[in-house]
Amino acid sequence: MEQEIPMNRLLQGDVGSGKTMVAALSCFVAAMSGVQAAIMAPTEVLATQHAESLSQLFKDRLSIALLTGSTKHKPELKKHIKNGEVDLVIGTHALITDDTEFKNLGLAIIDEQHRFGVAQRQKLLAKAHTMPHLLSMTATPIPRSLQLTIFGDLSVSILDELPAGRQPITTKIISPNSTKQMWQSIEQELAKRHQVYYICKKIDDKGASELSNVKKETQKIAHQFPNYNVAFLHGKMKPAEKDEIMTLFSKGQIDILVSTTVVEVGVNVPNATVMVIADADQYGLSQLHQLRGRVGRGSDASYCYLINSNSDAPTRRLREIERSQDGFYLAEVDLKLRGPGELYGSLQHGALDLRIATITDTKLVHKADSLVKQFRRQGYNMLEYKELSNSVRKYQRLTTLN
Repeated sequence: MEQEIPMNRLLQGDVGSGKTMVAALSCFVAAMSGVQAAIMAPTEVLATQHAESLSQLFKDRLSIALLTGSTKHKPELKKHIKNGEVDLVIGTHALITDDTEFKNLGLAIIDEQHRFGVAQRQKLLAKAHTMPHLLSMTATPIPRSLQLTIFGDLSVSILDELPAGRQPITTKIISPNSTKQMWQSIEQELAKRHQVYYICKKIDDKGASELSNVKKETQKIAHQFPNYNVAFLHGKMKPAEKDEIMTLFSKGQIDILVSTTVVEVGVNVPNATVMVIADADQYGLSQLHQLRGRVGRGSDASYCYLINSNSDAPTRRLREIERSQDGFYLAEVDLKLRGPGELYGSLQHGALDLRIATITDTKLVHKADSLVKQFRRQGYNMLEYKELSNSVRKYQRLTTLN
């Protein structure tokens, strides 16, 4: 951030590695330099959690505001933001509405950046009068981000350590016909007063799909564990209802939480030691990795069970998530499975139409990158090389960096 050009950096670190603290310190540096900072999170739960933790961290040192869809007195708050009376604004997509204006936005932070589209990220940057510093944070980069990192348009920082005492999460693929041992293990964890997540693809049984749904599974699990408190959570509930359920779960008053992927990010309950994902083969690597990251946040041994939707052999995605907890490794696998998307556009998946090279040929990419740096260091004038100069101009016009 002390350089003369705006930062454009991806911060990669698994859940619990300390990304939020890096973001907090960056915001403090920005505020002390006289500019505003903004943190955009994908859900109200996560935005609220950030606002509460950072308000507690900075106490009266910074003026912090929370801006989400359910924020009261929005016009008054937006007036304070526009006048520069707020140092740090934390919010959801509400940050990028047309009537949200900043006096001098100098730092934009995008949390769980894979949950936002290219256009949304650009819209936040456009809120600044001059190009601000950009810090994107993620536990699992989407292929586009990884591709941009390889090509040098993004700098990258890696937090590859976890707090002391954390244990690896035991991950197992489960056939839908062989769940007995899993339920026995869950019962043992509940007996230790630990808590459980159970993730479903759907909210109810509307439609022809045979996939598990929150309402039906809640009834089954409540019947199976009559001595424990079972509750459900999904995205169509009112914000106040969702907050109440999450508060009760955080306080240990709910033993088993049956939910959709609304808990994918921003939920920090160290006492939860079991994550069950029904129909796990229906999810992408990024989601599976994020969901698994909801457990293993304390010092106790934790478990993640991936229930296949049928008795077929597990997909490669499931086998990879079972064998690795390395976010960057999983991102590279995701890149190979999904394709890197349009190199010069906003599509974030699909095949890349390169004539010779492959995006995952890191040796070739590294060699090309080294030659470019050598070309710049030796002070060559690119204008002397007409074809090269024209080619660079063409791709500068086409590239969407963020």
